[in-house]
Amino acid sequence: MAQVKVTIAGREYRVACDEGEEERLGELTQIVDARIQGMRERFGEIGDQRLTVMAAITLADEMTEIKRRLGVLEAELSARRAAEARPANRQDEWTGRLALTLEEAALRIEDVAKALNKRS
Repeated sequence: MAQVKVTIAGREYRVACDEGEEERLGELTQIVDARIQGMRERFGEIGDQRLTVMAAITLADEMTEIKRRLGVLEAELSARRAAEARPANRQDEWTGRLALTLEEAALRIEDVAKALNKRS
């Protein structure tokens, strides 16, 4: 397990992460730090713990909204894929019925041809 030093709201923390995840952890840390800094600028010095809690809540709110939107988009995509698949199924069904009808017609033509050959 890797250990990374991160700085959030001016404080340094040692955080464990999987090998190779150090850069991603640094990126996430910057997002959290920027959110806290933005709130500090907006609300002033209201306490580090309070700012951290507010930042966590706003990030969680954004995450849940993004998940909700993603769910809507996934449902729309699924519906579109199903709609696109339906005409293909109808076309396959139509093609199958046409082939069967042509086969039946060919058999009738053969029967008629045999009957005509017998008469001659």
